[in-house]
Amino acid sequence: MQKIGIAIVGVGNCASSLLQGIHYYRGRGADDGIGLMHWEIGGYRPWDLEVRAAFDIDRRKVGRDVAEAIFAPPNCTAVFAPDIPPAEVTVKMGPILDGCSEHMRSYPDAQTFLPSGGAQPSRAEVIETLLESGAQILVNYLPVGAEEAARFYADCALEAGLAMVNAMPVFLASDPSWAARFRAKGLPLVGDDIKAQFGATITHRVLADLFRKRGVKLDRTYQLNTGGNTDFLNMLNRDRLQSKKRSKTEAVQSVLGQRLDAELIHIGPSDYVAWQKDQKVCFIRMEGRLFGDVPMNLELRLCVEDSPNSAGVVIDAVRCCKVALDRGEGGALSAPSAYFCKHPPVQYCDDDAWRLTEIFIRGEIGQDEEDPRALDTGRGAAIV
Repeated sequence: MQKIGIAIVGVGNCASSLLQGIHYYRGRGADDGIGLMHWEIGGYRPWDLEVRAAFDIDRRKVGRDVAEAIFAPPNCTAVFAPDIPPAEVTVKMGPILDGCSEHMRSYPDAQTFLPSGGAQPSRAEVIETLLESGAQILVNYLPVGAEEAARFYADCALEAGLAMVNAMPVFLASDPSWAARFRAKGLPLVGDDIKAQFGATITHRVLADLFRKRGVKLDRTYQLNTGGNTDFLNMLNRDRLQSKKRSKTEAVQSVLGQRLDAELIHIGPSDYVAWQKDQKVCFIRMEGRLFGDVPMNLELRLCVEDSPNSAGVVIDAVRCCKVALDRGEGGALSAPSAYFCKHPPVQYCDDDAWRLTEIFIRGEIGQDEEDPRALDTGRGAAIV
């Protein structure tokens, strides 16, 4: 089976978990595929992903083999596959643009620097690197708020002929103009903002859907998240949170029978707690009314290692991108985006997104078609 060449932008905790996972599952059988939603997609297994290029702006990572750089500080995620062989891919300096919030420079353990004597690459140089690498799919792991940088790399991917998985909340797949550009090039796009395997947003969505299906009127809800990785440190700058809050909030609003007023729903990152490192703690509260207008409330605490929680989802998203490439399908992949991401171009409830994705994987419909067998809830799709 042909390898799936990927280029990674942002060699942080998420990239670390992804690369560790590719190595961890290598040679295992389907019965040992704990933590994977799909063992095989289109004939591609988890270890068929292969890093061909990588970009970062931290001098502790730039210039190092990517298999070594994923363990460099400030990365702090769980190490479950420590003996990764060299990838023979050197992490290259990327343009900084808005990829680093100014406030982070005051935190010694998370400072980012230009490499000694190194200059930022031009657009032409980034495109040349992508072309020479032989990568087929760009995985965007830039930090929240890096709007300019995300669009820069999306533009480079288009120029170099790469499909894209947009794992962060800058709206590309859900922006019709960007989706049209990828469609015109015949390049698949999955996005936006990866939904964790079992994280805060998917749990909140399932509970909200349960309220609706059981006839409980949801009056108000919040989701508060804390963590100690650089993602949470970056998000202390509230000016960078607009797209993240919108992405997470719409993911929950889209499954409600009736949307809540803005002041009755609060969903978003809350604080940085250094000693939590890559451990994310989520607090959800939901207040509603049962039969006879009798009040009730639910409180939930969820604790997960943040980065591994998304790595398996990205492995599936990459493989769906490759399947679409093999079939000659371009543009935003509606079903996989809805299943894997918080802010897709089309919001389906999770059961429908899962059914449509399974149908897409089997090749029974193209990505632009809706299958009535999958949409049996009577609610259809909500356009975001």
